[in-house]
Amino acid sequence: MNAANTDTKNLLKIDSRIDELVKKIELLSYVNPTNIEAEKERFFSSKYLTDPIFTYPTINFDRFKLHRELFAQPIEQIEDKEIRALYEDIIYAYSGLIKCIETIGEGRKFYYNSLHSFGTPTEDDVENAKFILHFDEEDEKDEQFLPKYTIEETEQKFRDYSTRYDFTYHIKLSNKMSAIAMVLNNIQTLVINENHTFSENEIAVLTNHEIGVHMVTAMNGLLHPLKIFSHGFPNYEETQEGLAVFSEYMSNNLTVRRLKELAYRVIAVDSLAKGYSFSRTFRQLHNQYDLDRETAFYITVRAHRGGGFTKDYLYLTGLKKIYNYYKQGKDLKFLLTGKISLAYLEPIQSLHNKGFAVPVKHITDSYLQNKNTNKTIDFILDSLK
Repeated sequence: MNAANTDTKNLLKIDSRIDELVKKIELLSYVNPTNIEAEKERFFSSKYLTDPIFTYPTINFDRFKLHRELFAQPIEQIEDKEIRALYEDIIYAYSGLIKCIETIGEGRKFYYNSLHSFGTPTEDDVENAKFILHFDEEDEKDEQFLPKYTIEETEQKFRDYSTRYDFTYHIKLSNKMSAIAMVLNNIQTLVINENHTFSENEIAVLTNHEIGVHMVTAMNGLLHPLKIFSHGFPNYEETQEGLAVFSEYMSNNLTVRRLKELAYRVIAVDSLAKGYSFSRTFRQLHNQYDLDRETAFYITVRAHRGGGFTKDYLYLTGLKKIYNYYKQGKDLKFLLTGKISLAYLEPIQSLHNKGFAVPVKHITDSYLQNKNTNKTIDFILDSLK
């Protein structure tokens, strides 16, 4: 076997082994509290003064062993320096996520690990959020915002939407989640919150966001020789969420109301850096920003779960980066290659050139034509720093 074939064999073996290990690291499976509804009632009964005490799913893997096996990978056997450097970054990134999982529920310890993996809002990010909050929302009595679809009807709406794509996936219902829908990448499963009654707009947003991007990139990622495309490049979350919200924009479903929701998430995550308690973040959203208590509670849960989960600010920063990318006339299809990051476009292109990746098969439906007609949304996105 020649040197090139040996290098390829070593790379594929290491990539496959890392994939086996990181399949166990689905952070969203562990960081969502299992007792949200009960603690919401207790919190509201306390007049917003007694912080919730959340419980979390049991971790079903040996954390120390997983760290050890990740760092035991013989990446020095990868002769290609660019690819070897990429896999070093991958191992460090996933080690960071293991640290997040193993400290869930341990207060600031989890927060600092989350900070290391996801970062925190800059001053510009907070200013962008406050800028968005100055705009008037659409009339909440508008038909598209009225809750009306049962969980069964919502599930069928997702299935109907998905017929435009040439893949299948699983749907699971849950009453233990802070989001109203999410995709679990590792098992190609859409999870829908069965406690929620969905509006027309929410279904339009979520089908484009969850299926049109998160599931599309999950399915594209599985087609490559390298499994890194499906389990995710380092810091892929910002690019992924940016693409997903941008799909809402392209399909003409991104509203001022939705942008303000993303802005409130930035405010909530920023409160973690200020050392705010759960109740203080909630009161900031509910009293200072006049957000209704249900919405304020769930946004606060998203930020404070685990002990301080900073990922939520990335939706807005990711959207701005993808919007700029699109306005520069760049090809969005390339970003659907898998769970990739804008920061790694050169190495990813190099992997394509070297035969370790294949052309994109599934294309986000909304990316085929810009249907946005909301000039206020364009003005806001153009104005963000």
